[in-house]
Amino acid sequence: MTIDYAGEVLQGSPRAVARVISWLENENERARPCMGRLYPHTGKAYIVGITGSPGTGKSTLTDKLTRHIRAKGLTVGIIAVDPSSPFTGGAVLGDRIRMSEIAQDPGVFIRSMATRGFLGGLSQSTGKVVNVLDASGKDVIIIETVGVGQDEVEIMRIADTTCLVLAPGLGDAIQSMKAGVMEIADIYVINKSDRQGADQLFVEVSHRVNQDDLIRAKSRDRSWIPLVVQAAAVNDVGVTDILDAVLSHQSHLKKDGTFVEKRRERTQQQTLQMIHYEIFSLLRKHLSESGKMEQLVDAIMNHEQDPYSVVQQVLSEWIRVPEE
Repeated sequence: MTIDYAGEVLQGSPRAVARVISWLENENERARPCMGRLYPHTGKAYIVGITGSPGTGKSTLTDKLTRHIRAKGLTVGIIAVDPSSPFTGGAVLGDRIRMSEIAQDPGVFIRSMATRGFLGGLSQSTGKVVNVLDASGKDVIIIETVGVGQDEVEIMRIADTTCLVLAPGLGDAIQSMKAGVMEIADIYVINKSDRQGADQLFVEVSHRVNQDDLIRAKSRDRSWIPLVVQAAAVNDVGVTDILDAVLSHQSHLKKDGTFVEKRRERTQQQTLQMIHYEIFSLLRKHLSESGKMEQLVDAIMNHEQDPYSVVQQVLSEWIRVPEE
């Protein structure tokens, strides 16, 4: 008997959701028609990004925030993007271990994913997994990204609301001075606020947010001034304030029309990314199976050709740009 996995996902089956996500991660061809059926049922979930340097307490914050969201009767999907194992390419699964208690909640689905070498703190298939969880009926989807510093700007292209978690004693005072990091967040969370230096970090970040016209001028949402919230997530202190800030930002987006604008931009970026990836996959398969790749590498290594000319040669053979 053939299982209708797309239909099962739409019914909210955790097993079907897990299977389809595995197909996506493993680039299984069965995922393609399934995703085509699921996509018309997406666009309902609200997506929250949790990002920040390692050690700031992102996993604990995600755990506590999920509990408060569940208390409101909403279902939650969590995508914890972990560093890849250098040996297997799989996720380290540290986040899932720390969230083991809420994982028992039938209203919560947690999936750990490996970055598998992709920069930006996200896996290549993260956006597709968001669509699977969305189609399965999850009300809120939280993406917790691997901590890789300033490369984590990719999260803002997927999340509706991005929370940047900072903590005292981890060099975040320096990080907060870097515009690349400061520009990605809608909400700044000063976590571990019970530690020495937390108040100073709060004052510094608040000053930067409220006084730096350059940050606001470059912001993708100029009408929203980011909120700065203090919390000690391990003690469940300030988590309700974070949730209130997320809800406030959600209300703002929908009120001024930015919500639709952001989602249109996300759709464009994801579509381009999918086109890029499909073209790359086809070229890689052809070059490898035909032996052409080895020939090109030999030519480059022997200085018979340069890599720049090789790239143009491959592109001219495979991609025909229509004349205007």
